[in-house]
Amino acid sequence: MLAHRPAGPVTYNHMVVGVRERHGTDRLFHALADATRRDIVERTIQAEYSVSALGRLYPMSFAAVQKHVRVLADADLVTKRRQGREQLVSGNVDALRRASQVLDAYEELWRRRMGRFGEILAEDSEGAGE
Repeated sequence: MLAHRPAGPVTYNHMVVGVRERHGTDRLFHALADATRRDIVERTIQAEYSVSALGRLYPMSFAAVQKHVRVLADADLVTKRRQGREQLVSGNVDALRRASQVLDAYEELWRRRMGRFGEILAEDSEGAGE
């Protein structure tokens, strides 16, 4: 007997499905796009937390916190290690530096374009006075 499939489109939880195939920068910014994940990164940069301790900090299921940690780990924003029965999570400062470098590159591009825009306006102003 075949399993029943619902009619119509299938909806996925985009927080988890398909993110692993994305480019590293996409995973990084996808992970940082969520406030809970940013909070987890901030906390784990300051101190190591067990996943269960993180789970007690947020008004969501333990499974949801695990998914958030997995998204962060896939983006290399946190590292996990086992200690006995617990998984300990630490923030990865190097990944935040990479995010900062990407944003710095965009800022530099924007500044160059704005500088060129100013040059064009100055050229137009000079030509109008003739």
